[in-house]
Parts: sequence; C-alpha cells; structure tokens
Amino acid sequence: MKKILFSSIAAFAVIISGCSTKSTSVSSDTSVDSNRGSNGRDNWDIDSRISQLNDTLNKVYFDFDKFNIRPDMQNVINNNANIFNTEVSGVNITVEGNCDEWGTDEYNQALGLKRAKAVKEALVAQGVNSDRISIKSYGETNPVCTEKTKACDAQNRRAEFKLSK
Repeated sequence: MKKILFSSIAAFAVIISGCSTKSTSVSSDTSVDSNRGSNGRDNWDIDSRISQLNDTLNKVYFDFDKFNIRPDMQNVINNNANIFNTEVSGVNITVEGNCDEWGTDEYNQALGLKRAKAVKEALVAQGVNSDRISIKSYGETNPVCTEKTKACDAQNRRAEFKLSK
C-alpha cells in the first residue's frame, strides 16, 4: 500500500510541477496586415503601383494598315520603357495589339500581332528585358470606340500595356 501511495504522490508531484505558472509575454502590437507578404509592405506597394500603371500607361497608336512605330509615338515608347526599367523593373509586361474593324478577322489578328511585336522590339531597344515582355493580339475584337468615324477607328488602332507579377 505504501508503494501505491508513494507512486500516487510522485505522480501528483510531477503533474503539479508540470502545471507551474509561467510568465508569458505577448507583444502589444496585435494588429494583422493581410496585405503583407514575405516582403512586408513592399508587396502591397508593388500591387498598388501595377494597378495604377495599368490604368494610366500611355498607348501606342498606329496609322491605318500599318505596324511601324510612328515618330510621334516614340516618346510614349521612351516614357513607358523608363517606367518599366525603374519603377516596376521586376514586373512582367504584356503588349496587346489591336485593330480597327477594317479587314478580315484573320488579317486583323495578324496585324495586331505585328503591332505588338513592333512595340516589344522598340521597348527592348530602350533596355527593357525581352524575357519580361509577351505579346498578344486582339485583332478587331477589343474596340475602345464603336462609332463609324475615322477618329473612332484611329482610337482602335493601338497597342496597350498590361503589367503583372
């Protein structure tokens, strides 16, 4: 009986010592920022900047049935390349070629691709890494204007930029 009593007391002592009070310190800053990733606030900043730039980057416009960069559009290429090389240097760029409604679907698809490729080559000439740039053609399927005017058609002959991580 003494052995059972001694074993019970020993077990009780072990349990009691395991439950001793410990001082636990908790940081007073208990806020959680769900936008912070491994890069902290920088991750949110780059997402915000990409979104802002996607809404404000200048477009490159083309003449009817052409895919060469017009002299008046070279400044757009230079400004966008500067942004791509400095502000968002690690971000992927998609150049989207677009056309007006004149021509067959197949022709406009090919022309949109040529426009996107011409813009990519111009960006690369300004120092943007070609591995960051992909090209895409929407042909005539992505108009920004649908009026039957020359001014409207001119708005649809363009290359646009989309940034992504």
